[in-house]
Amino acid sequence: MARGKASVDASEFEKLEWPYDWPPPWRSGRLLGQEAAEKTMLAAHESGRLHHAWLMAGPRGIGKATLAWRFARFLLCGQQQGGLFGGGAAEGLEVPADAPGRSLVDARSHPDLFHLRRTLNPDTGRMRAEIAVDDVRELGAFMHMTPAMGRWRVAIIDAADEMNRNAANAVLKILEEPPPNAVLLMVAHAPGRLLPTIRSRCRRLALQPLPGAIVMRLLGELAPDVKEAERAALARLAEGSIGRALDLAGSGSLELYNEMVGVLATLPELDLPRLHGFAERFARRGEEANAAWRSLNYLFDGWQKRMARQWAQGGETAPVVPAESGLHMRLLAAASLDRWIAAWEKAAELLSGADRVNLDRKQTVLGSFLVLQSAMR
Repeated sequence: MARGKASVDASEFEKLEWPYDWPPPWRSGRLLGQEAAEKTMLAAHESGRLHHAWLMAGPRGIGKATLAWRFARFLLCGQQQGGLFGGGAAEGLEVPADAPGRSLVDARSHPDLFHLRRTLNPDTGRMRAEIAVDDVRELGAFMHMTPAMGRWRVAIIDAADEMNRNAANAVLKILEEPPPNAVLLMVAHAPGRLLPTIRSRCRRLALQPLPGAIVMRLLGELAPDVKEAERAALARLAEGSIGRALDLAGSGSLELYNEMVGVLATLPELDLPRLHGFAERFARRGEEANAAWRSLNYLFDGWQKRMARQWAQGGETAPVVPAESGLHMRLLAAASLDRWIAAWEKAAELLSGADRVNLDRKQTVLGSFLVLQSAMR
């Protein structure tokens, strides 16, 4: 059954593994924008030749885990739907709230369900950084059991690219000799990190980023305090990921982006007092400061990528925030592309490597902006 090792009670553990204000994928009742992927899985089931392992790949926060849980409910709780027992073809993966076993799946306590994810480190009381091999051994035993309540046993690995090498090899052994009536659903944000032999034994299902309109709609439902204009900007920044958009909304990242663009707009001279004021916020430590630092890395990288795309398209694109209007075109006209690429790479290396080599964050921000200034001189 779905379980995880923990030295704290179940409610505390769930807060550690899902520290967000919106529903986790195992309790999410619907999925928007991934209809094509749903149809693919439904058609595979209706064909009677359902693959034993699926690799659901795509950017973080676009609905991969939600789709995995929807399919798990369909297999484990859809006994009353057509197509499962000769009653005609099912029209979708939706399972009624009162379907037998539905509440057990939503509580992750169904006897034919296994949820493999990072667990607590008993020595530190914190979530591990990777999925350990001991947890995969439990998965192997589960997959070879006889289903207790229906036809299928279903295991979800979220996320598969978080497995360490030993854990990945243990999963490979399961895939090499797949048991009957068992389905393994693997969520992967970066499938390239998985062993090639694992990827080759799975049916790959590539999920696409969500359309901006759907991200805005979900933001309105899940974060109703966010204004409509802000929802549009967050949707652009999130690049098709509702999970990322909600993260950005909750961490004040839109305000941070406005400040960042305001400083960048002073190039090539650079307003140094303004830059120092912006960088000062990263001199602090603590969880709030760490969250701001992670946001800055994401926002700065995204800003550079949008500037590169604008160069490739040869025309101005809609700004994310008003202060950004015309900024990319002005900067691209001030220096050659090769100079910008060299500056982007150096600035990105500074920001991404700051914590790895224990650099001062404030000085790293200053250095990154000065690198961009150098491209224009």
